Amino acid sequence: MTKVKNILFIMADQLRWDYLSCYGHPHLETPNIDRLAAMGVRFDRAYVQSPVCGPSRASFYTGRTVFSHGSTWNRVPLPIGEKTIGEYLRPIGVRTAVVGKTHMVPDNEGMSRLGLDPNSDIGSAISQPGFDPFERDDGLHPTPALRNRGGKLRYNDWLRERGYEGENPWNDYANSALGPDGEILSGWYLKNSNLPARVKEEHSETPYTTARAKEFIEEVGDEPWLCHLSYIKPHWPYIAPEPYHDMYGPESFLPIVRSELEREDPNPVYEAFMKMGVSETFSRQGVRETVLPGYMGLIKQIDDHLGHLFDWLEETGKIKDTMIVFTSDHGDYLGDHWLGEKELFHEASVRVPLIIYDPRREADATRGTASNDFVEAIDLLPTFLEATGAPSAENVLEGRSIQPLLFGNTPDDWRDAVLSEIDYAFYDAREILGVDVSKARGYMLRNERWKYVHFTGYPPQLFDLENDPNEFVDLGRNPEYQDIRSEMKAALFERITSRKNRVTMTDEEVFATRAGETSSGILIGKWDA
Repeated sequence: MTKVKNILFIMADQLRWDYLSCYGHPHLETPNIDRLAAMGVRFDRAYVQSPVCGPSRASFYTGRTVFSHGSTWNRVPLPIGEKTIGEYLRPIGVRTAVVGKTHMVPDNEGMSRLGLDPNSDIGSAISQPGFDPFERDDGLHPTPALRNRGGKLRYNDWLRERGYEGENPWNDYANSALGPDGEILSGWYLKNSNLPARVKEEHSETPYTTARAKEFIEEVGDEPWLCHLSYIKPHWPYIAPEPYHDMYGPESFLPIVRSELEREDPNPVYEAFMKMGVSETFSRQGVRETVLPGYMGLIKQIDDHLGHLFDWLEETGKIKDTMIVFTSDHGDYLGDHWLGEKELFHEASVRVPLIIYDPRREADATRGTASNDFVEAIDLLPTFLEATGAPSAENVLEGRSIQPLLFGNTPDDWRDAVLSEIDYAFYDAREILGVDVSKARGYMLRNERWKYVHFTGYPPQLFDLENDPNEFVDLGRNPEYQDIRSEMKAALFERITSRKNRVTMTDEEVFATRAGETSSGILIGKWDA
């Protein structure tokens, strides 16, 4: 079987699965992402391991579930011993780099304990995490402390070279608008989301990041590479440059998905999230209507610039040996279910787009098709390893390679459910509930019909997706569904206890160790020769 030489791993931030035309949005046309879907496979049931940036990305990068790798929230470092994409691919000669966001923070305590200099080659790779440093930009730079977290923000220097003044043009131009009297209006305030950003479109973050990805690919030349093109948008600040800021109006918005039933005796954890400030804001009339033009415009801008990149890959012939993956780290409630942001487990939050173009002839039979198989974020890393011919790491990786699905061969034992998790210790919801930090945990298991959510110390949630696809009716405390809840809880327990923790010894080494005990003279329980 042929191998894939290069991988373009594209991730948008906070992009809902249903805000692309190839996934059915009736008004937001994304012809270039649609083109990718026509070249490959569109996965209609792809889920992230956590609906939060940091832990979700850590699962993409490690192939492991959240409470296995330990980076449970945005500012929780990935432990120094956790291997990531670059560490798996670098030994076979694949240069890996991030262009854009990772939202990961370095394990400074671990590096200090081992005497590693954060500025050394090893320390820098660990901080990135595991990628060769090229263009790190997490898109959260209002203060110097945040700007310095991932290293110097090159984008600010680039903007200043083009005449944008000030210490932080990222904040003051790329993510701010101009008021009627010449005042600067911050894009951090949702009321300004439908105004044009002060930056020229060609100088905004999306075209800049796309251009830097192209520069990386050109710099690598004929060497094998993996480029993680990780867009900052359409994540907040929801502010787009002209002409993208007002392309979409009320006639193009999807109907809001929420019901008064959800506010009648809700699950206590869900109720606490509904009481958070961001949820109360998005539940107000007019907020969603102001945010959506910016959100949708940012998606359209990404699609346009991906079109330029795809054209260039075709012109240079690189598309013939490059696997292209397009996905998102989580969704966005946008007021659905009386919530803002992400964090909980409704489809708007935990389900993501996933499109994979595999250039090999073995994938010809599935081009332009859609898969209804359950896939997870942790499946991408084992897919990359198999596609490039890198050694497998089955004792470590908790996902499964999607390659059989790309070739049209779904294994008989393919998963029948998906898992996601949340550590909500960092949210107002935990304080509202008065929960201990160590117990602010939630776990979701979703199968063909049922979605079960377990909250430590609180009643579960249960949704019948066949009869209630909008997830309005919580059956988590309905006595008639006790048997279903017990079955789902048992399945969740089975999934949680099947995680990989013997990460320093392969299965083959286990067999060899057992076989070598007698020959090495270790005789346990023997009476005589």
